[in-house]
Parts: sequence; C-alpha cells; structure tokens
Amino acid sequence: MKKLLVSLVLLTLFAVVECNQQSSPMAKDARIFVAGHRGLVGSHIVDELHAQGYTNVITKTKDELDLCNAQAVDNFFNHEKPEYVFLSAAKVGGILANNTYPADFIAQNLSIELNVIQAAHKYKVKKLLFLGSSCIYPRMCPQPIKEEYLLTSELEPTNEPYAIAKIAGIKLCQSYNRQHGTKFIACMPTNLYGPRDNFNLQNSHVLPALMAKIHAAKVNGDTSVTVWGTGTPRREFLYVADLAQACVFLMNTYEGNDVVNVGTGVDVTIAELVSIISKVVGFEGELIYDTSKPDGTPRKLLNVDRLSVMGWKAQTDLEDGVRAMYEWYLKNYSN
Repeated sequence: MKKLLVSLVLLTLFAVVECNQQSSPMAKDARIFVAGHRGLVGSHIVDELHAQGYTNVITKTKDELDLCNAQAVDNFFNHEKPEYVFLSAAKVGGILANNTYPADFIAQNLSIELNVIQAAHKYKVKKLLFLGSSCIYPRMCPQPIKEEYLLTSELEPTNEPYAIAKIAGIKLCQSYNRQHGTKFIACMPTNLYGPRDNFNLQNSHVLPALMAKIHAAKVNGDTSVTVWGTGTPRREFLYVADLAQACVFLMNTYEGNDVVNVGTGVDVTIAELVSIISKVVGFEGELIYDTSKPDGTPRKLLNVDRLSVMGWKAQTDLEDGVRAMYEWYLKNYSN
C-alpha cells in the first residue's frame, strides 16, 4: 500500500510538472525573424508583432537572403542570432500552379524548410513556428479534419508535391525536437484570404482569383462569369490577420510536438463563396459553372478543438473579411 501511495504521489507530481510546461512569452525586445515577410502570411505576422509592441523584428527580402541557399541562410543566422523564428516563407499557388510546376513546389519548399530549421537548431533559436497547410491531410479523410488524420490515407493529387514538402517540414520540426530537445512547433492554417493576397489568375488561390475575375466582369459590363468546377466542394476560409494573431499566440503559449490546426471551424460551398464575393463586388450577372474543370478535394474543414481549448478563436466573419479584402484590392490592385 505504501509503495502504491508513493507511486501515485510521483505520478501526480509528474502530471503537475507536465501541465506547467507552458512556453515563456517572447520579450518585447527579443530578436524575431519573420521568414517570408513580404508574403500574405508573413507580412501580417510582422504587422501583428508591431501592433503588440515587439521592437526587434528582423526581415530580409529574397534579394537580401535566398532561403534556398544553405550557406546564405547559415551566414544570416550566424550574424543575426535570431531568438525566435516564424517560418512563413514558401512557394505557394492554386490548383493550376501546382499542376503546372510540381517540381518547383516540392524542391523549393523542401530547400527552404531544411535550410531554416537546420540553422535554427545550429544557432540555438529558442523557438520556431513552422506554418504548414491544410492540404497536408488526406483527400478523403473524415470531416472536420483532426490533426491525427495526417498520413492516414492518400493526398489530393492536384497539390501532392506541395503537400509532401509541408509534411516534411512538420517531420523536421518533430524530429529535431525528439533528437535535440528543440522547441519547434507547427501549425496548419486552413485556406487564407485578405489584404495583400495574390490576385493573379494563373497562380492564385480560389478566393482572390474569384474576386479578380468577378471584379473584371463588373468593370467590363459582362453578363456572366464562368467558375471552375461544380460549385459543390466545401471550403473553410480564415482571414489572414486572424492567422497572424494565432501565430503570435502559439509562439507565446504553446510547446509540444503535436500539430495545431488554425481555422474557423466553419465551411461554405464554392457556390456560396461566389455569391458572397458577387454581393460584395456588386456583380449581378449570371454565374456559370464549368464542370469539365477539376473540383479538387470535395471538402476541407479543420477541426480546431485543440486550439480552442488553448483559448484562441477566429474573430472575422467571412463576408466582413471579403469586404475588407475587396476594399484593399480596389485601392492597391484593381488596375
């Protein structure tokens, strides 16, 4: 009985220690490197850091630092000695771009991840946040998608090279944590949108591509807009400023080897999305669905329970976010 009581006390103590192993928040003057600060995600992370009073944010353009160049990355870390790293740099694109340039998507993303994560370990970065993508999950996995569904089935063929690269980034973080005791964490955002998005119809994601297309139709006086696919696939959309808040929140509060989904927990059909965009843009013409084009994954909705339990929830309603995005588009991109 005495041995049993001692064992129970020890287990209780271990449990208390484990529960209290929360991440120490970043000091306001900590050296924070945001890789990919000119991208959609990285630029909003920089904005969020500045809004929260962080005074030592380090950024480098691609001309200043090629993240695909291992020696250049090593030299940068050796010189700058960042304490925290947000790894948001990546080659990204929609279905068309992924189908057209699969080698570029897998090779460039693997190079960026490997170079930055290795340097972060070598130069003793306190913590690194790796941003993945919800496309890492199997094409036909149960919905909403839980983090543990990773690698349980086949990927969506249209973006498999990109997804494999992102999965490799997750495994790099987890492997360095296990072998070297690093504090590298990974979050998986759902489909993103917002100001500074890419509106190029050849390589953009679905929401900005639709916005640009519908805006052009309105300006040109077209009576219809053709949309790829059937309109029936369901997608979840997260306003990028919300993701930036979640990233800083996780960097300050979370430690662990488990992937963390970041999303809204709500999805809409592509047809519903098109209706919202048309309403915001003010386009009243006909919407034609080209069913000869691929739909991609039938549904992609993240289970966000893990992040919700930590105390974070997305704040921006989809129509409000689309409206803010369109206002930015009119000021900066519509010409």
